Amino acid sequence: MTASRAPRTGPEHTPDGTVADTAGDPEALLAELGGSWSWMLGSALATLVPGVLILVWPDETLHVLAVVIGLYLLVAGVFRFVAAFAREPGERLPGLLMAVLFVLAGVLCLRNPLQTIAALSLIVGVVWLVTGMLTGYTAIAASWLPHRGFVFGAAALGIVAGIVVLALPVESAVALTRLLGLWLVLLGVVEVGVAFAWRAALRRARGGLRTGPAAPV
Repeated sequence: MTASRAPRTGPEHTPDGTVADTAGDPEALLAELGGSWSWMLGSALATLVPGVLILVWPDETLHVLAVVIGLYLLVAGVFRFVAAFAREPGERLPGLLMAVLFVLAGVLCLRNPLQTIAALSLIVGVVWLVTGMLTGYTAIAASWLPHRGFVFGAAALGIVAGIVVLALPVESAVALTRLLGLWLVLLGVVEVGVAFAWRAALRRARGGLRTGPAAPV
């Protein structure tokens, strides 16, 4: 889930949440990129699109499902790695842990020996459960975070998704496909909501800086 990150609203952001010029400072560049609403939207689409593809073609083989899920986890891991730099240095650990977890899980899904129904269910279920917990921790710790309700919703959905995938016995690849596709779509929709909520918060913050008494004339 991409809702776990807590991007900053410092003066480096442009009014629409895009990335400002941070040439020469890779860490600042990653912070600006990870804190932009458009990066959050891209992360949400990286979850939503695989879910839609899985639901559209539910009769594909387990091998195809494992490849799609593996690629989703790898791409999501990259998004989470960059997003972690949008936090203060002391608050980056949960985001970096999620990024590592997603990448490792993606590699496992792409390995042929592990392409079984039970293994795929276990990998995805654990990833969603752990990241849901970390997202909830982020929402609780970052009291300043705007629209925390969306973040709590994403955390709860991730935890429920992980529990459902781990607890329900899945006896066929078709059933697993439908289950994973449904949860990916639900998670993607929630993350899209988080991205647009963050865009609104950034615009309000920028507007306040421009119109406030401390704004330059």
